[in-house]
Amino acid sequence: MTSQKSVKVTAESILASARSAKGRGLPPVHDWNPPFCGDLDMRIARDGTWFYLGTPIGRPELVRLFSTILRRDGDDYFLVTPAEKVGITVDDAPFLAVDFDLRDPGPDQVLTFQTNVADHAAAGPAHPIRVTRDPESGEPAPYVLIRDRLEALIDRKSFYRLVEIGETRLHEGEDWFGLSSSREFFPIIRAKELTDE
Repeated sequence: MTSQKSVKVTAESILASARSAKGRGLPPVHDWNPPFCGDLDMRIARDGTWFYLGTPIGRPELVRLFSTILRRDGDDYFLVTPAEKVGITVDDAPFLAVDFDLRDPGPDQVLTFQTNVADHAAAGPAHPIRVTRDPESGEPAPYVLIRDRLEALIDRKSFYRLVEIGETRLHEGEDWFGLSSSREFFPIIRAKELTDE
């Protein structure tokens, strides 16, 4: 995380700034360069729950508003408004993909993901799917890019459904099991590893 400074702002002041900057669509957070005001005691857990001062934020509309001003710089995450920039903690990915729709099954199929903060992203070149595996347990962790450098962890039930529609294809000279969307293939695991398990 960023270097510690005394926080000059609160979640309430960030919300007020975010509300005043809110227009149609997502705010242009990458065009804003406000001063860094320190780290806020806000955390996004791996399951997508947002916490402030150790307490879950129970109002979905507040979480959604905070999510619209989220920015990733390097490996750090910030809430950014025209006037303030504060660091927050993200345990894994900032969003959770809680469902997906499959349109036009077959070679032209499109997988559109929905997140816990009501974002939608159609997997493809601009919204790739990637899967990492725990080096010890081998357990997969699937992600989809939602918007600029901000990913969603694909929840378990959705990943199980995705595996059911997966296919094996030649990828970089090897057979891989993976997913296709928007005429792009996203490898998950080498086919030979799949047969070994």
